[in-house]
Amino acid sequence: MTSTQRPRVALIGTGGTISIPGAHSLDLFEYGDHGSVLEVDQLLARFDEARAAAEVLPIRFRALRSPAVTPRDWLELNETIHRIAATEHPDGIVVTHGTASLEDTAYFLDLAVKTGITVVLVGAQRPPGTLSSDAALNLLNAIRVAAAPAARGLGVLVVLNDEIHAARDVTKGSTYRLETFRSHDLGMLGYADADGAVVIYRAPARRHAPDTEFDVRGVAELPRVDIAYSYPGADGCVIDALAAVGAKGIVSAGQGAGQVTPDEKAAIDRARARGILVVQSNRTGSGRVMERASLARQGIVAADNLAPQKARVLAMLALTRSADPAQIQRYFREY
Repeated sequence: MTSTQRPRVALIGTGGTISIPGAHSLDLFEYGDHGSVLEVDQLLARFDEARAAAEVLPIRFRALRSPAVTPRDWLELNETIHRIAATEHPDGIVVTHGTASLEDTAYFLDLAVKTGITVVLVGAQRPPGTLSSDAALNLLNAIRVAAAPAARGLGVLVVLNDEIHAARDVTKGSTYRLETFRSHDLGMLGYADADGAVVIYRAPARRHAPDTEFDVRGVAELPRVDIAYSYPGADGCVIDALAAVGAKGIVSAGQGAGQVTPDEKAAIDRARARGILVVQSNRTGSGRVMERASLARQGIVAADNLAPQKARVLAMLALTRSADPAQIQRYFREY
């Protein structure tokens, strides 16, 4: 791209609130029950500003509500991104996505994508056509970030509410507020600001796309990994049930710094005896689960500061390469 050319950005649609027009201007929470999901080219046609910011190539992929997205969709999306990168050679790639599971998809791509082209995920908290919708500006900002030289080399990014976040760190923290996406422990990377500037203040230190050990191109299915949520009185039946239905890995969302009940500990021991990977995370939303000696003796992997849903993503990809807890613990230190 020369200084006189507009950037070229591929726009891949998966659906979500950003693609579901409200029935009326105040349809801010029931639109998902009745609204149809626009294909990405139909969404783009609504926003002249987004089309003016770059030469945008819309790519139809899915038109889903984000709770319907599955790991198989992640694998197909990964294939689509690589195909577009190889055949269209865009300056950047934007993926529209529902906010409910956006962080999961973003982190998967951050671990799996093998192209240096910037990939940005974007969604909206308020549907197009409603009062104070954030859909148009979020989409415009995502296109700007995807094309910006300043955003190169930062891994997969998430852009909403004028903020740029690393896929590993960001999580949805509120049901309806516009400022829902937060990187609790370490903060955002920068801003997509009102003057059109893409301003970066820090870079992720953990390993990220494209320089990762995980390459799932051509893979049809990821190993099954589930999450067991701890609470006072939990008797371990959930862990036993997950083991019985064939989970290859279980993420334990522990209390506090990653503690579980005595009955859950016994169930985890039974799962480990069956060769099931167990990753100990916590349900607090912030802070590390450290590599305690007691965990190592049980062959349990400490999740560091990854939330349970992020720990699940890394565990799924880790199991495509190894079932050794020591090796997988290294992944959790580095990614």
